[in-house]
Amino acid sequence: MALEHYDVLVVGAGISGIGAGYHLQTYSPNRSYAILEGRARLGGTWDLFRYPGIRSDSDMYTLGFSFRPWKEAKAIADGPSILNYLEQTARDYGIDKHIRYHHQVKRAAWSTDTATWTVDIERGPEKELVQYSCNFLFMCSGYYNYAEGYTPEFAGADRFKGDIVHPQFWPENLDYSGKRVVVIGSGATAVTLVPEMARKAAHVVMLQRSPTYVVSRPAEDAIANWLRRRLPAMMAYGITRWKNVLLGMYFFNMCRKKPERAKEFILKGVREQLGPDYDIDTHFTPKYNPWDQRLCLVPNGDLFEAIKKGDASVVTDHIDTFTETGIKLKSGKELEADIIVTATGLKLQLLSGLEVTVDGKRMDLSKTFAYKGMMYSDVPNLASAFGYTNASWTLKADLTSAYLCRLLNHMEKTGLRQATPRVSDPSLEEEPWLDFTSGYVQRSIEEFPKQGTKAPWKLYQNYALDIVSLKFGSIEDSAMEFSNPAPEQPLKLAS
Repeated sequence: MALEHYDVLVVGAGISGIGAGYHLQTYSPNRSYAILEGRARLGGTWDLFRYPGIRSDSDMYTLGFSFRPWKEAKAIADGPSILNYLEQTARDYGIDKHIRYHHQVKRAAWSTDTATWTVDIERGPEKELVQYSCNFLFMCSGYYNYAEGYTPEFAGADRFKGDIVHPQFWPENLDYSGKRVVVIGSGATAVTLVPEMARKAAHVVMLQRSPTYVVSRPAEDAIANWLRRRLPAMMAYGITRWKNVLLGMYFFNMCRKKPERAKEFILKGVREQLGPDYDIDTHFTPKYNPWDQRLCLVPNGDLFEAIKKGDASVVTDHIDTFTETGIKLKSGKELEADIIVTATGLKLQLLSGLEVTVDGKRMDLSKTFAYKGMMYSDVPNLASAFGYTNASWTLKADLTSAYLCRLLNHMEKTGLRQATPRVSDPSLEEEPWLDFTSGYVQRSIEEFPKQGTKAPWKLYQNYALDIVSLKFGSIEDSAMEFSNPAPEQPLKLAS
């Protein structure tokens, strides 16, 4: 029985996958494609996470697609608004017709003889095994495990009489009105949850082992809204997008080159929000430099407002044990709680745990080098969308899709069916995939491919450099091996 075949299979129908669909049908219109999505709806992250206050931690002018203007007044958008934006985009461009839901990709096997991937898929609730084939596999499934969040082992957790909740699996009917809540964590999820839950809860404590840099930013972009009233939508959107890209790049570079100055700037903002008497040194001054870990964004200073009102508080301490009524800290202090939220992080997972073989050989992707941050050494015709950690995810995902289309068009023009990155430079040294000290990165970084010390193996995390490389750089370079020409078709004799 012939397999269902596509020129390109895209895995994942979140931001990256929808963007990939647009690029393929716009810039490689001769290529057939399908998007395989393991869940029942599109949206990825924005469909999975349902906790109170879920929102972007980047502005929507850079998190949104380059081809689809964000038209809402709020630049920092809530989860349902983002999901609606994705659904409308997929519907308006006909991308939704290419999505196959309840298709969980498990394995992919490359054959050089046929220049195809054979992809094993579990379909539907019964997990029926089906196979598709494709010439190019594009993984757009993000970088974390949808099935499991990260929760440390807390002593005495089984003794606690209240509810223990992980934000990744938020109960639909959890009522926290008038309840005492402890949120464990200090990352983006925690600083989002605390002010939102504080609106209804009796009190919310953000319990952290160590502080994070927290930056307040207006929920609305006044310049963007002014431009939108006066200019065509795409022009206004493009100007705002570049304004925010350049401001973000400037601030990131300042954090790297002048960390003390950046630290002073951030803490000054916190001090202005909370006043001179608040213990900022203990609760909002990390021991690391800004952007050694991702900064946390709070729109309109909502976290600080909740603290000032007395609806929320921050405790910096270590957990000794859970008790029947809350948490006992190593300082001896006890926090009483009806609900404990473990906002303790994600589990990173490369390519959704995909098992990859090339001509029968199982590939250990942690031993490979990442080519242009999107392909893997010695693995043909496979790319992945992996966004920025120091800027909006979509900026890099869009560039990756643009490069993929250029690569596909080049292969079609030359008649070569296989593109394989190869490491041939003996002086190339390896570095970790991400230069981040965050716990969720350090727990899993060994499972990810390495980056090199020079192009095209170095991951620059720089939008301007990536535009030059991915949109305008040469497709042919010393690291990319093109091979496997299409077999000549036999001449048909005239009858």
